[in-house]
Amino acid sequence: MSCAANVSDVFEGKIDRYEGVTIHSDKETCSLEEFSVKLKRSLEAWISSGKRGVWFRVHLNQCDWVPILVKNGFKYHHAKGDYVMLYHWLPKHETNNVPNYAHTMVGVGGVVVNDKDQLLVVQEKHFYKLPMWKLPGGYVEPGENLLDAAAREVFEETGINTEFESLLTIRQTHNGMFECTDLYIVMNLRALNTDIKKCEMEIAECRWMDIEEYLSHPNVHDLNRFFVEKMLHHRKHNIKIDCHHGTHQLLKRPYTVYYASKIEEELLHDDQNS
Repeated sequence: MSCAANVSDVFEGKIDRYEGVTIHSDKETCSLEEFSVKLKRSLEAWISSGKRGVWFRVHLNQCDWVPILVKNGFKYHHAKGDYVMLYHWLPKHETNNVPNYAHTMVGVGGVVVNDKDQLLVVQEKHFYKLPMWKLPGGYVEPGENLLDAAAREVFEETGINTEFESLLTIRQTHNGMFECTDLYIVMNLRALNTDIKKCEMEIAECRWMDIEEYLSHPNVHDLNRFFVEKMLHHRKHNIKIDCHHGTHQLLKRPYTVYYASKIEEELLHDDQNS
């Protein structure tokens, strides 16, 4: 839709369930001069009709809209590679409840054990220039399940394919990358092969190490040692944090739920369903 035909038109946008409206600049584009007029009329119409939050997703080709939006009360919400999202909370007597943009980074690590009860450990090339032995892992990609992320990162760094055994720990810290909260989720994974093929770009060294050696090694951080100790604790007490996949009845979106159980309960459940 172009507003060249009639500058008195208002932006249509897409109405959401919160009585907000979102406009995509690449779908309702117009010249800079026409934009100012159309924005003014649109704001009047939205206020009159009781709209609450107004969102403008401004793509690179319409980046000159941004100063005009800011002058009309819009604020930055977030940005990605090819667009910036601005919003304006219209109600004068209602608290602004627009949520902050995503503020948490999620990483995964793998306590990978082979048939010889050895750990898969790596030394990163760019980890503060220190030769610390750590667990393979990395950040979760957008839309990626935790299980898939852990298996992918382990394979990319070491060439080892794995199978999920249990979730072990969740570590939370604040003021991390981009001033975000950081979650680091550690999985217990079983190795399906043992021939290491390390990533030459990221990994300096990679090897199988006996668990006792790792727990007493001087070049292992206490936190990584803690993760391995929890794996041994779970093993000793037959504890498993398993996962269940399903689809939400209302939202129709797939989900994964993690839950704790005793391993013998899992075996009994499997026997009953076989």
